[in-house]
Amino acid sequence: MNAQPDWFKILTDCKNNVEKAIKPHLKTLNEPYPDLGKGAGGDIMKPVDLAAEKAIVDTLQNYDISFSLISEESGFEKYGNTPEEYYITIDPIDGTTNLLRGLPFYASSIAVSKKPVITEVYAALVTDLYHDITYIAQKDKGAFRDGEKIKTSQVISLQEAVLGMDLNTYKVAEVAPKLTDLIQQTKHIRHYGANALELCYVANGLTDAFVDIRGKLRTTDVAAGFLIIKEAGGVVTGIDNQPINVKLDPKQTLKFVASSNTKIHQTILELVKP
Repeated sequence: MNAQPDWFKILTDCKNNVEKAIKPHLKTLNEPYPDLGKGAGGDIMKPVDLAAEKAIVDTLQNYDISFSLISEESGFEKYGNTPEEYYITIDPIDGTTNLLRGLPFYASSIAVSKKPVITEVYAALVTDLYHDITYIAQKDKGAFRDGEKIKTSQVISLQEAVLGMDLNTYKVAEVAPKLTDLIQQTKHIRHYGANALELCYVANGLTDAFVDIRGKLRTTDVAAGFLIIKEAGGVVTGIDNQPINVKLDPKQTLKFVASSNTKIHQTILELVKP
């Protein structure tokens, strides 16, 4: 029987190689930056996105791993003799706009599963590429920030909580009224522009929940972050309080509430209109 890959080591190597690959691009942010057409997820691709994706793929191939890639940029690609052995779901650069504008909040997200379903993810990494901070988790083994185990907060009051919320959509006139009651009762609302990393802020206890009911965010953005939150002690459900069990696909979208604990989670769900 073949030994299972050391995903902590492999994902960390992926992170290190992504950092090296994007470094030249960070030196040319003030120069004209070409669009490379729409990626599989529907966003415009930039050279830095593809450089990060290539670094991840090359690293996995160097470990002689067969896998199916599910990428926000390239979509589905198969590598090796047994590509159904592992599914690697990535957002090579989450927060590309932040990166290109010089805003210090962008990340790379990688999730590993045996099946192309979000509930099957069992290893995950999200790395803050600006601050060189790495969040990593394996199923039933906890979540870690730069090697230190992390836990979600125990804040239960919306008056005390810091709540992440993404309203970035042309459907804001439709979405915002569903969140009015929640917004009115929440004192501190934030959105930084890289949702994979914002999920890790919940896992790390820096924020207390993250709400996205737009139906716009893709599974490639959250596959890693969901596992990291759960392993840190948090909870993630749909707005109907049901588990999220969707396929891993760059076009698959979802709505969710991710919270640090069950009490604040229930409070949030009661205030979100269906």
